[in-house]
Amino acid sequence: MEGWIVVTGIVILYLVVVLAVGLRASRGESATLEGYVAGGRNVGIIVLFFILGAEIFSSFTFLGAPGAAYNAGVPALYILAYLSMALIMWWFIGPRIAALGRRYGYISQAGLISDRFQSKGMSVTMAIMSVLALVPYLTIQITGVGLLFSFATEGKVPFWLGSLLAFGVVTAYVFASGLKGIGWTNLLQGVLMVVVAWVMGLTIVYQLFGSPAEMFTQIEINYPEFLSMPGAGAAWSWTKFGSAILLSVLGFIMWPHVFMKSYSADSSQSIKRTVVFYPLYALLVIPILFIGFAGIIGIGPGELERPDQVLLQMAVYVANLHPVVLGIMLAGAIAAAMSTGANLAHTAASVVVKDLVLPLKTNLPDRSAVKLSRWLVVLISLVAYIFSLVNSATLVELFLMSYGIVVQFLPLTYATLYWKRANRAGAFAGTAAGLAVMVFFHFSKITDIEPGIMGLIANTIVLIAVSLATPAMPEEHTAKFTASCEELATAGVAQAAGVQNAPLADAAPEPEAAPQPVHRSRLAGENAL
Repeated sequence: MEGWIVVTGIVILYLVVVLAVGLRASRGESATLEGYVAGGRNVGIIVLFFILGAEIFSSFTFLGAPGAAYNAGVPALYILAYLSMALIMWWFIGPRIAALGRRYGYISQAGLISDRFQSKGMSVTMAIMSVLALVPYLTIQITGVGLLFSFATEGKVPFWLGSLLAFGVVTAYVFASGLKGIGWTNLLQGVLMVVVAWVMGLTIVYQLFGSPAEMFTQIEINYPEFLSMPGAGAAWSWTKFGSAILLSVLGFIMWPHVFMKSYSADSSQSIKRTVVFYPLYALLVIPILFIGFAGIIGIGPGELERPDQVLLQMAVYVANLHPVVLGIMLAGAIAAAMSTGANLAHTAASVVVKDLVLPLKTNLPDRSAVKLSRWLVVLISLVAYIFSLVNSATLVELFLMSYGIVVQFLPLTYATLYWKRANRAGAFAGTAAGLAVMVFFHFSKITDIEPGIMGLIANTIVLIAVSLATPAMPEEHTAKFTASCEELATAGVAQAAGVQNAPLADAAPEPEAAPQPVHRSRLAGENAL
């Protein structure tokens, strides 16, 4: 039997298993928007850990990361640096966001921030920005799957068909099961891709060099520029290296699909434990980076038109792995892309419904909102699939560009949670300034500092200046968002007992749920901008 048939058979079998797990997760889940988007707010530490782990193990990990190592050398280690610090901010703001979500019924990032600034316009703005960042990130995942399929089957399964197969499965179980389907499939896929990462990396290195030490010795002898900063070529500098780390650390928790996991957690303890264990994922990227370094010797610098292809070239053509081994490894790499892609498609659809449609059509029934979310998963996945067919940018470029957009939510988030003096005018002015500066530096390329960082600086300065120069918002309103987790929990218990009414809410129990305070934003009746 030909090798490509074995590889394809193994991957298709894996896709069938994932589809079965994802569809089964929909059983017993109520058809509410909160259930579809936030998993009923009862996601525990294990599933939460693997859901967030999917934000690291993606197409970028298996293609972009080794491509960066092959193309430039040690500057690729910025990935390890930021992964070890990615969730630091979540320790402080995650429990507070979760408490606000439980107290007032938030299930999205823009829902919290737009209510703080009492503006439907802010909700719509953030929804558009979120989709503009999420679609390129989803495109990365689909591109990665297509490349993996095409190379592993020697072109017998073309790019368009391989990516369509994998993301057809993703779309099906996200459509049916929402966050619960994502959680359980990520648990399955997380275990597989962790094992595959180490097996693939060590197999290739030991087969070609005998040990990682010998590999680096050969690089030092033949291409020493790859082992010192700023690396080979002119693509990286110390400034770009440092700003890429800073951008990634500050932007990670601002991704809507990461931010929204605060609402999904069953407790603050689950959030904090995830923060503690999360840096372990950085260790699992090391063997994938090894493959990129191995390509410097195994293929030669500059020999690939797209550095993102180095892992595939090394596995298929240089190491010449057995078809069964290659099929299992391909399944693991595809698992990384699918797990992240599922989160992205689900979040983008949820954001459009919750933060774009509902503020404008407030009487949309909950079941209709869920139905719309499901079909938007299909539409958004299709748009990203089309983009993947025409995309020519490298995965690292797409990755950092998307980060530049979402990091602009950082000043809004901290102003919401910690600064009562911030107002609507400052929020809009800061966001507009941040985006404008980010776009200017992205296209002008007049500095090595990441454009997202430049935009973040402008955003923060303008938000503060305009807020101080314009009238403050009522303190009785802003104080509700700066309250501590303990105060929010105490207020929630008191209201449930009938002691007081819910701030910012028409106290009414959610259908099919136990009586509890549920937030209904007053945005529909006031303050467009």
